[in-house]
Amino acid sequence: MKNLILLHGALGHSDLFKLYQEKLSVYFNIYTPLFSGHGNVDLDENGITIEKYTRELAEFIEKENIDDAYVFGHSMGGYVALCYASANPEKVHSIMTLGTKFNWSEEQALKESKMLNPDVIAEKIPKYANQLEIQHGSKWKQLLPAIAQMMISLGKNPPLKSQVLAAIKVPVQIMVGDQDNMVNIEESVEVFRTLPNSKLAILPDTKHPIEKVRSELLINLMKDFWNLS
Repeated sequence: MKNLILLHGALGHSDLFKLYQEKLSVYFNIYTPLFSGHGNVDLDENGITIEKYTRELAEFIEKENIDDAYVFGHSMGGYVALCYASANPEKVHSIMTLGTKFNWSEEQALKESKMLNPDVIAEKIPKYANQLEIQHGSKWKQLLPAIAQMMISLGKNPPLKSQVLAAIKVPVQIMVGDQDNMVNIEESVEVFRTLPNSKLAILPDTKHPIEKVRSELLINLMKDFWNLS
């Protein structure tokens, strides 16, 4: 059976993929690893970087002895998937990304990181703070600034520069919602045009969070890209 890896985004959780696991398990063995700092996985005292998460994915694939992996990555998960494919193309069958931000600059990263202040979130958006506590435990207040630092690091030196993307030969489908407030359509189109073996899908009436995506729409896109019947 084919192997599908579902990668969550920053501050996301593998639990958000339960419905997709249920619908796609007839086609795949499905894996939903958690990146460090998320869920019940400890936060590394040395912090978080995209390079670290790419190594974690590499270690997971090696541990599970997965070859020819089908990968779906939401947001940061898509970025990690492409970084992994760049270094390990022989291990990857194809990749789908949704809501992955590619256009990182220092200015953009600082802007995004300022929104990840745990004290402000606890005061202004208590419902979201409660959700983070449920998903990640009390360490969510340490996870947010660690993710903010990762964003700043991305802004200073993004690994997926155009020449890196242009060398990724595995099939990729870039997807973005038309109402995504974090990722714009233009940057997704630019990456689609840079990747040599790619497709593009713009999802109608779709915001950034994976839980806001219409699962039936996304599953149909997966079935189409991966020729599942």
